[in-house]
Amino acid sequence: MSPRDFPVEELAQRTEDEVREHLSKAKLVEGLQHMSPEYLKGIRRILTVSADTELVSAPSYLRAARHAPALNNFGSAMSIVQDELAHAHIAYRLLHDCGVDMEWLMYERPAAEFKYPYAFDVPLNSWVELVCANALYDQAGYVLLSDVHASSTFGPWKRALKKVDKEETFHLRHGRTWLKKLCADPGGKAEVQAAVDWMFILTLEWFGLPDAQKRHTIQLEYGFKGKTNDELRQDWMGYVVPFMEEIGIDVPAHRDEESESWVIDCPFPARFDPEKREWDLAAGAVSWDDVLERWRARGEMNREYVATLQQGYRAMHAAAVA
Repeated sequence: MSPRDFPVEELAQRTEDEVREHLSKAKLVEGLQHMSPEYLKGIRRILTVSADTELVSAPSYLRAARHAPALNNFGSAMSIVQDELAHAHIAYRLLHDCGVDMEWLMYERPAAEFKYPYAFDVPLNSWVELVCANALYDQAGYVLLSDVHASSTFGPWKRALKKVDKEETFHLRHGRTWLKKLCADPGGKAEVQAAVDWMFILTLEWFGLPDAQKRHTIQLEYGFKGKTNDELRQDWMGYVVPFMEEIGIDVPAHRDEESESWVIDCPFPARFDPEKREWDLAAGAVSWDDVLERWRARGEMNREYVATLQQGYRAMHAAAVA
């Protein structure tokens, strides 16, 4: 957060005990009048990740949309980009209501300080990769936000996500419809397989640290979300793996009927070469500390995407002082 944000201690109007009593009665938190400093700090954190993810997905998808096979396909992709920007606006507007300096957060914050899944730091270079992202990345977003919608104790966000959930289903249908079409042709199927080979594991990472290493347990304690990281990762595989099997695409995961769970069939987490967009699975699993180091370093598209999003603001201010 910016040094210009209003301090949580000055904005929040409840004590921790009062917030927990409020939540114990199944009441929603509607604003600062119902928040403690800890609740406010936590909701700022999860809203920032959601807002940044939606925002950065827009230039990522726009880059690949240029390779649309026809004008009407480009129009569909642009509808998705527009949705992502609208979803980002919802979360940023709620952050404003939570006392966050929006001008700094959106337009002055350094690129490396944006908080979104590492997958968007790897460029999407084709139409095939765009529709794979719709089927994989947007499915991850849908799983996460559906959980927030069902479980969130923050009323304004809970209500806003009704609209977001419906629009995300369009993104998923777009991706799945195109993957079925592409996989009907041997050449198209090969392209899809090549994209899924690197994108599937990146999306497994999307859900964060395993439960045993999770640091922000307050997200569950305060009802910002209802399921753990590992449970959400299981839900995502429950949607994606059967679909990939249906269209004949290989993924490193399967259903174990005895344990009634989805099992990852490759070393995870693993070392990723972002330039080659390849996983070094032969080397075995790496530690989550190694993954966190890669995430913190960001990827090649981080600065480019954020610069694209901030360029109008910077040009306006440069003209004002000229």
